[in-house]
Amino acid sequence: MRGFAGVMMGLVATILSACATAPPLPRETGAGVFIVEQDLVGRTTARGEFRTITGVRRGFAADLDGAWDGRVLTLREDFVFDDGERDTKTWRLTRVAPGLYEGTREDVVGVARGFQDGRAFRLEYNIRLPGRDGRPGRLVRFRDVMVRTSDGVVINRATIGWRGLRVGGVDLSIRRVS
Repeated sequence: MRGFAGVMMGLVATILSACATAPPLPRETGAGVFIVEQDLVGRTTARGEFRTITGVRRGFAADLDGAWDGRVLTLREDFVFDDGERDTKTWRLTRVAPGLYEGTREDVVGVARGFQDGRAFRLEYNIRLPGRDGRPGRLVRFRDVMVRTSDGVVINRATIGWRGLRVGGVDLSIRRVS
């Protein structure tokens, strides 16, 4: 019986660690390197969907406006959700070393950490979700991976974790405004 319990605990630990891992690179990765201070500068538009393991799916569109001053990327995000709700958030990502960034946004708890990972850019941060009653809700961990496709579209895939379990995700496609 002790052997069975050990095997089960190992299996559970393996499954839980797999659930909390960062998203892999999307298959659509192009030949170029995604560079956050280049690929998110200027006006872009995005379409995405937030989803949870409970089956909640919430689509949205966003207009993005990014500016790089040589040290800080400021990225304003104006969201319109399919249900009509609107929201605005502003990222401030500061390059602290080659390929390394620290960031803030209105709903981020602590400091976001960004880093170049080969052709991709990864961003990890914590957000306290709003509760149903308007008070602060659960603290969740976002792990984003961003790549540029061969046709110039930026793909942003995020996993959302809570206490080491993957509880949701976000898929987002970002295109330049012509």
